[in-house]
Amino acid sequence: MQFLEESHGCAGWAGEMAGRIRAFDWCQTELGSLDTWPASLCSAVQLMLASPLPMVMLWGRAGYMIYNDAYSKFAGGRHPYLLGSPVELGWPEVAEFNRNVVDTCLAGGTLSYRNKELVLLRDGIPENVWLDLYYSPVTDDDGKPAGVMAMVVETTEHVISEHRRQAAEDAYRADNERVRLALNAGALLGSFVWDIKANRLSGDERFARTFSFPADQDLTNLPPDVAEARIHPDDLSWVQEQVNQSVETGDAFNAEYRVLRPDGSYLWVQASGCCEFNEQGEPFRFPGVLIDIHERKTAEESLLRFTRNLEQRVADEVEARLAAEEQLRQSQKLEAIGGLTGGVAHDFNNLLQVIAGNLHLLARHEPDNANVQRRVSASIAAVERGAKLSSQLLAFARRQPLSPAVCNPKQVFEGLAEILQRALGETLQIKVNAPDEPWHIFVDRNQLENAILNLAINARDAMKGEGTIGLSAEHITLDQRFCAGKGIVAGDYVCVAVADSGVGMPPQVLAQAFEPFFTTKADGQGTGLGLSMVFGFVKQSGGHIEISSTEGHGTRVQLYFPRSLRLAPSETTPQDAQQRGGHETILVVEDNEAVRTSAVELLREEGYQVLTAANGDQAMQRLLEGMAVDLIFTDVVMPGLIKSSDLAAWAKVQSPPVAVLFTSGHTRDIISRNHQLSPDTHLLSKPYDPEALTRMVRTVLNG
Repeated sequence: MQFLEESHGCAGWAGEMAGRIRAFDWCQTELGSLDTWPASLCSAVQLMLASPLPMVMLWGRAGYMIYNDAYSKFAGGRHPYLLGSPVELGWPEVAEFNRNVVDTCLAGGTLSYRNKELVLLRDGIPENVWLDLYYSPVTDDDGKPAGVMAMVVETTEHVISEHRRQAAEDAYRADNERVRLALNAGALLGSFVWDIKANRLSGDERFARTFSFPADQDLTNLPPDVAEARIHPDDLSWVQEQVNQSVETGDAFNAEYRVLRPDGSYLWVQASGCCEFNEQGEPFRFPGVLIDIHERKTAEESLLRFTRNLEQRVADEVEARLAAEEQLRQSQKLEAIGGLTGGVAHDFNNLLQVIAGNLHLLARHEPDNANVQRRVSASIAAVERGAKLSSQLLAFARRQPLSPAVCNPKQVFEGLAEILQRALGETLQIKVNAPDEPWHIFVDRNQLENAILNLAINARDAMKGEGTIGLSAEHITLDQRFCAGKGIVAGDYVCVAVADSGVGMPPQVLAQAFEPFFTTKADGQGTGLGLSMVFGFVKQSGGHIEISSTEGHGTRVQLYFPRSLRLAPSETTPQDAQQRGGHETILVVEDNEAVRTSAVELLREEGYQVLTAANGDQAMQRLLEGMAVDLIFTDVVMPGLIKSSDLAAWAKVQSPPVAVLFTSGHTRDIISRNHQLSPDTHLLSKPYDPEALTRMVRTVLNG
C-alpha cells in the first residue's frame, strides 16, 4: 500500500489541475474521498496530468469528469465548473454523443474520430467545432472497465484552413480555365503584314472581318485604303504618324484606335508591330497583330467620367463626413446613456415582480376586505407605473426584446384612430395621409403604435389641446449621401411622420430632445422618456429618426423604416379566451427566491402541478434524471453553467418537445438576436399579473 501511495497516489501529481483535483470534494460523487480511490484510477490520472495534450477522464456510469491543464483551456468558460460534474450535464448539447461513448467504453470498446464535427455552445452561441477524438476504457483494480480516457484535440483551425485551401485551389483552376477559354476565344483580332514596297496588305480571316473587307476578298491582297477608311477620322492622322515614325526609326509600333463596325458603332483595337529592313537598310515589310481592347477602353472612359469634378466631390464628401461624425458623436452619447439606464432594469423588474405577485395574492386571500382591496389597488397602480418607466428605459436603451411582424402604416393608423381621438380630446383634429397601397414594413406593431401615440400626445401638449395633428406615411428612396453616418443603408423606406403647428423648440432644446429624462414640461407632467423611447425603438428596428422644429411654427418628427418585401400575414379571427387553469406539470426555474415563491403560488392556485429549481444547473440535472414536465417556466438571466437558452435547446430536441416560456425584466440578448425574438420564442416580461401569467401559460401549452 505504501508503494501505491508513492507511485500512484496524489502526492506525485503536479500542475494547476492537480491542485484543483485534490481540493475538490469528491464525496459528493460516486468516486468518494480521494484517499479511497483505486490505484488504477490514481495511476491513470497521474499519466493524464503529465500529458501536454487535452485529456479528460470520465469515471463511472455517470462519467464524472477529471481532466488536465490542457483540457481546461479547451473547456473555456465551463472550467472549473466541469470538474467532478457528469459529462452529460457538463456538455448538455452533445449529451447523446457522450452517453454512447461512455456505454461503448464501459463495455470494453474503443472509439476514435478524425475531424469530428460537433456543435458546441461557446459563450451561449452555437459554434461548429472540429475535433480529433480518441476514447479507450480504463480498468479498475479488478481489471474491469470502470471509466473512459478521452483525448480531445481541436482541429477547427486546420479544417477551416483546409476548406479555404480547397476553395483557393478551385478558384485557381477556374481562373486557369477562364484564361484558356479566353485564349481560345481570342482577344486577338487577327494578324497582318504590310508590304511597304508594293503598298499591299495581307492578313488572316479575323483581320479581314475586323476591317469589314468583302467576304470574297483575296487575303493576300487587301487594299490599305479600305482599312484606312474604317479607322475613326479623329484617330487616322495620329495612327499614320505612329506608322511613319516606326518606318523611319525602326521603333516598335503600338497604336490604339477605333475601327468602324458594320452596325455603325466603333470598336477599340490595339495594333502592335515592327518594321523590318533589308540588307540595304530600306524598309520592306511591316508585320503586326490586332488586339481587342474595347472593354478596357470602355472601363477607362467610365473611370474618366467618374473622376471629373473630383474636387467638388471631395468637398461634398468632406462635408458629409463632418456631418456623419457629428451624428456618430450624438449616437455614442445616447448609447452610453442607454447602457447605463438599461443595466438596472433586470434587478428593478425583479423587485417589482415580488411586490406585484404578493399584492395579487393578498388581494385574492382578502376578497371581502374593502380596506385591503383599496390599498392593494393603489399599490398595484404604482407597480404598473414603475413597470412602464422600466419599459421606457429599456426601449430607449434598445435592450427590450421585440416581436416584429409585417404590417403597413395605413392599417396601423386605422387601428389607432379611436384610441388617438380618446387620448387627444375632441378639440384636436387628426389629419391622416397615407398611400392607398402602402409599402410593408417589418416592425413590432405594438411598439410602433406606442411610438405614434407618444408623439401625438407631445404634439397635443405643444398645441395646448387645440389644432390639427398631421399623421402621414410616405414612400421614399434614400440615397447613400443621406444615409451616411445614420446607421442605415441606401434603399426604399417608409417615412411615418407626426407633425403639429405648436410652439416649436429652440435649437438648444432640439439638440437634447432624445436624451432620457430631458423635458421642458412642468414637474409632474412628464418623465422625459417619450422621445427617448421612440428613438430607441426606431434604431432597434433598423430605422432612423429625425426631428425638425421652428419656434412658433411647430414640430415634425419623421420615422424611417426599411421597406419589407415580405407578404403580410392574413387577418385571423380572435380565438375565444382560453381556460384559466389546467392540470399540467410546470417546472419553475428562478434564482430569486421571492419571485419564485410568488410564481409558484399563483400557478398552484390555478390548479397546476408545480416543481421548482433555483437555477439552470438544478433544472437540467433533474430533467436528465427523468423528471417529466409539460412546461418549463424559466427566468432568462441566472447564474450557473446552464443558461436558460440551454434548457430551451434541450427541450426542443425531446420527443415530444417540451414547451418553454421565458420570463425576464431584461433578457440581455440571451434568447434573442439583436433584441428580436424568433416567432417560436415566448417571453412574459416582468412584472406580470396573474391574468397575464395564466394567459401566456395556456397559450404556450395549447400551442
